[in-house]
Amino acid sequence: MSRFAESDQYIRQMMDQARGLPAGVPLPMPRRTVLKLAGAGLALGFYLPSSARADAETPQAAGQASGAPAINAFVRIAPDNTVTVYSRAPEIGQGVKTALGLILAEELDADWSRTVVEQAPINARVYGYQGAGGSTTLARAWDPLRQAGAAARAMLIAAAAKQWNVNPAEVIASNSRLTHAASGRSAAYGEMAAAASKMPVPDAATLKLKTRGQYRLLGRPHRGVDDAKVVRGQPLFGSDVRLPGMVYACFIKCPAAGGKVQSANLDEIRKLPGVTGAFVLEGTGRPAEVMPGVAIIAANTWAALEARKKLNVVWDETEASKDSSSQLAARARELAKTFPARPESNVGDVNQAFANAGKIVEGYYEYPFVAHASMEPHNATAWWHGGMLEIWAPTQQPGGGQTLVAGLLGLPEEKVVVHQTRVGGGFGRRLLNDYMCEAAAIAQKTPGPVKLQWTREDDFVHDFFRPAGYHQFKGALDKNGRLDAWQEHFITFTADGARPASGCGYSSFLAYACKAPHLRRGVTLMPLKIPTGPWRAPGCNAQVFAQQGFMHELSVAAERDHVEFLIDAVRRDVPELAPKSPSVNFSPARAAAVIKLCAEKAGWGKELPKGRGLGLAWCYSHAGHAAQAVELSVDAQKRITVHRVVVAVDIGQVVDLAGAQSQAQGACVDGFSAAMGQQIHIENGRIQEQNYNAYPILRMPFAPGSIEAYFVESGFPPTGMGEPALPAMAPAVANAIFAATGERLRAMPFSNFGYSVARTHSA
Repeated sequence: MSRFAESDQYIRQMMDQARGLPAGVPLPMPRRTVLKLAGAGLALGFYLPSSARADAETPQAAGQASGAPAINAFVRIAPDNTVTVYSRAPEIGQGVKTALGLILAEELDADWSRTVVEQAPINARVYGYQGAGGSTTLARAWDPLRQAGAAARAMLIAAAAKQWNVNPAEVIASNSRLTHAASGRSAAYGEMAAAASKMPVPDAATLKLKTRGQYRLLGRPHRGVDDAKVVRGQPLFGSDVRLPGMVYACFIKCPAAGGKVQSANLDEIRKLPGVTGAFVLEGTGRPAEVMPGVAIIAANTWAALEARKKLNVVWDETEASKDSSSQLAARARELAKTFPARPESNVGDVNQAFANAGKIVEGYYEYPFVAHASMEPHNATAWWHGGMLEIWAPTQQPGGGQTLVAGLLGLPEEKVVVHQTRVGGGFGRRLLNDYMCEAAAIAQKTPGPVKLQWTREDDFVHDFFRPAGYHQFKGALDKNGRLDAWQEHFITFTADGARPASGCGYSSFLAYACKAPHLRRGVTLMPLKIPTGPWRAPGCNAQVFAQQGFMHELSVAAERDHVEFLIDAVRRDVPELAPKSPSVNFSPARAAAVIKLCAEKAGWGKELPKGRGLGLAWCYSHAGHAAQAVELSVDAQKRITVHRVVVAVDIGQVVDLAGAQSQAQGACVDGFSAAMGQQIHIENGRIQEQNYNAYPILRMPFAPGSIEAYFVESGFPPTGMGEPALPAMAPAVANAIFAATGERLRAMPFSNFGYSVARTHSA
């Protein structure tokens, strides 16, 4: 039985892995490393006992020819002076493959122009945790990669010093070359690799890591290591996988979550051109594994999809979802009228603060279900052979997928070999591995390799949606216009009747959004069968819209400058809400710094013409502090033109400036797109929006006129950039609309209030 036997437990574990370093997840890498000779080069890595096919595909597989043990190397220096780095984390468009290579190359003093970054094989015993999510990858890898690079550099220097009979302190390593100025000797790394592999591995405590002022590569802009391949259309993604003799599959599930197959015209389907098989999978009944459905196998994708059009299934919907998003929203509005009898948090004396308040402000905010809408539809290629399963998948959690598939098939984990492909967009959806499980179950009944290909409609109908949410706020301002009390009633969903469903929990930002001396929070749960899950910046992505929108209402009511009001509120201390997790690094000073920088760069307080407004919001999300300012205008037809976005971010040390800027800009566009038009309607358990024509993703001509990203050099280690710049975008836009029009928007998407986006760029 898989340790992720319960789907809800599995989803929560994926959420936890996306947010931090959970108990039970292997640490990224041991502090000490092992150096071994591979061919004639230097390989920095770990011994791996041989197991199944995985060993045959390690980066150092060539060493097996000479009888050497298989080594999964972390970095390799070849005799021709090429440095190869193996990136353990999935590349999902966040630029991590480039960033991980840069960290190691910096401490190694490698020539970046001759450094190759390859995807590492999936093996937790060698590489540790290999997932990607929650903007945690760089934080996990920072110290281990720096130590690995510094150790390799120290051994290369030691080898050169021994060969030249000089003091190691006099040998300089730079740009993949070793130099001894006094004697005029020099050698490329590749020339010293074999000798370096025989040197003692230095203790981590003796390594001299670079200071920030010594960085040559970090903090500067770099081209992504796979950019040219992506532009040329080289096969990198899961959809590109082709194997000899491969067949193609589609899998049809009930359009209402929880439905089962009662009957299907399988005999008719099996006779169609190109079809090689059709059968029912009863599945496990768990959304994160395999739900009941019909698999169609064909010689090509076209034949499978054409056969699907002729499939007639009678669904048993006795236990299927009957959820209605409109009814849930109406129910939430009723529930919001009564604060829960047992608050989740209760700091200070809220009732007394309201009794003594100079002003009391109330507001009700809501936001809809949204889909992940990744560019690459789900797919996985699986091959059952020799009592084992190989699977190629664009996943954010290859280790979790391996465990889940092994449990599903009743195999030991070493009999499931996962090959990581580049991911064509994840945003949290590919923290779930249901498509891997479906491909594995189909492969077990199909001779040879089989590619499971979802359609765009499958992606929408069977998503794990960002849940809708509803917030009733009540705030008290004291006689001086300072925030004195904050009360929030959060209405959300539960799948089991006891705990919030995946993606429905309180945002970590809430503890820092308002430093009111008196604070009370309560939660009411409504039952939901539709699967939910993490969506980019889980927890923060929409809750920050509600919380920062209400903060703006408070500052307006206080008749105070909004930036001044935010900084004043965030700098107060509430010990009961102090962070307890080592992965949380919130700092009032860092929060205030990004707010000030953002306001300064945006020209806060400047005169604007009628119909033009400047809005600002901030958040603490996934260990990053970020603030956004949006300058926009609204015409008589309520068309919005975003002229300028300024985003200020503190994520510690910036590794790749180009990558960080790209993530900041992409997050702003993504946040704007979600705020303006994205929503999923559910009626009778069925998803109404099933493709991009009904689910408006922002197109390039309508993107903000300019997006300027500024990074605070705070001196802290790096944290990720995938999440922090998204959550504050929606409230910044809403606050700017209020400044321009006087209309307060308390619900997303803004298109529901008649707003649209004007073209800002030529096509």
